Amino acid sequence: YAALRRIYSPRKKIITIEDPVEYRLHGVNQIHVNPKIGLSFASGLRHIVRHDPDIIMVGEIRDQETANIAINAALTGHLVFSTLHTNDASGAVTRLQDMGVEPYLIASSLEGVLAQRLLRRVCAECREEYRPSAEWLATIHRELDIHPPETLARGTGCSACRYTGYAGRTALYEVLPLNEHIRSLIIRRASAGEIKREATLHGMSTMRQDGWRKVIAGETTIEEVLAVTQIEE
Repeated sequence: YAALRRIYSPRKKIITIEDPVEYRLHGVNQIHVNPKIGLSFASGLRHIVRHDPDIIMVGEIRDQETANIAINAALTGHLVFSTLHTNDASGAVTRLQDMGVEPYLIASSLEGVLAQRLLRRVCAECREEYRPSAEWLATIHRELDIHPPETLARGTGCSACRYTGYAGRTALYEVLPLNEHIRSLIIRRASAGEIKREATLHGMSTMRQDGWRKVIAGETTIEEVLAVTQIEE
């Protein structure tokens, strides 16, 4: 939704197929999936393509049929947004392969992947500074390649946060733009780990690294980052 809002223009024809439509967007034609009348993601997407929109958003790619239609739409000049359930950005590539999409089609059509995870934010009412162990500071330094401060933030627990030490949420992000190196790996069916390592060599910041930055900024805790991210390979 944020991406569609950002690129919206009255001159652009934008159509979505969703299950359900969670937010109404001004100037966007949004279609709700309805299995009772045979309107699935795949069938809805076929109808959308016939209307030749500039931008298409598919709420979720759940099967090979939907994936192939979305990819063919992208290859014929449409900008296509969608979502997949994966652990991280590179996992989206292997997820599409697992659905039966040919690697050369993925490499030809995919422009980038944004992965995100929510985690809890330190409560502002009971926030305190503390000194983490030297081992954790060394881990952050090793994975982020910057020296963290000697003190970090945590919540002690209060009535405002129901004694959890957390109130509200923030998000971790990981953006995987595709370049020729990544496309070559996709074509030869490289693993998600190989794709991730290549992407980090070309400057991609992982969700774990984004988490450490938010720990240093005092937004969340080491424990939260560990709970929602994978160990970096």
